Amino acid sequence: MSQRFDWRQAITPALFGIGLVVNVAGFALVLHHHDEPGRAFALVFIAANLLWLLAEAPVSLGRPGAPPREVATLIAYGLTRFATVAAALFIMPLGTESPIREAIAAAVFIGGVTLRLVAIRTLGRFYSHHVIRHDEHAIVSSGPYRLIRHPAYAGMLLGHAGLIVFFFNWPALVLLAGLAGVLSWRIRVEERTLLVLPAYSAYAAQHARLLPGVW
Repeated sequence: MSQRFDWRQAITPALFGIGLVVNVAGFALVLHHHDEPGRAFALVFIAANLLWLLAEAPVSLGRPGAPPREVATLIAYGLTRFATVAAALFIMPLGTESPIREAIAAAVFIGGVTLRLVAIRTLGRFYSHHVIRHDEHAIVSSGPYRLIRHPAYAGMLLGHAGLIVFFFNWPALVLLAGLAGVLSWRIRVEERTLLVLPAYSAYAAQHARLLPGVW
């Protein structure tokens, strides 16, 4: 007997498709402007962002391990994320080529992506793009979770901050701030699901959400 289709499970593949189109279109656009300075590094940066998206494809295209508890923050989070990338890649960047700025952008981007992928790997089967709670949910406090409660979201923000530093323009910066706001909303929704677990309440009392000593 076939399982009933749950449209909520189609959201992450759809968002993955949007992200793929945005990055490929951005790569083609930069490739077309072959006379602009810094073009080669820009292409490498976009390719790295695309590889990041593909690295998360198994999670984006897979089925969540439990029924999703809400979708509003997921949709807002995904659309704001790719709108930020689109603004960075499609709007003319401000300023001139700067090796120092490019080095800072690359370092922030690599650090953020590494943090996120390590966090996802550390959570293993408990990680999902959806807000879910497993019946046998265990609290993970190893790896980057020893420092903060949501290193995957911290890595997401850092990775996009690096992208904005490189392809800087004001609309992209405003959208990055919007992404931070949406992630704050999503974290609060996610924690309402997890704080019913006594072990998570104890863990949360001793660990900041994104930045130790701040929030």
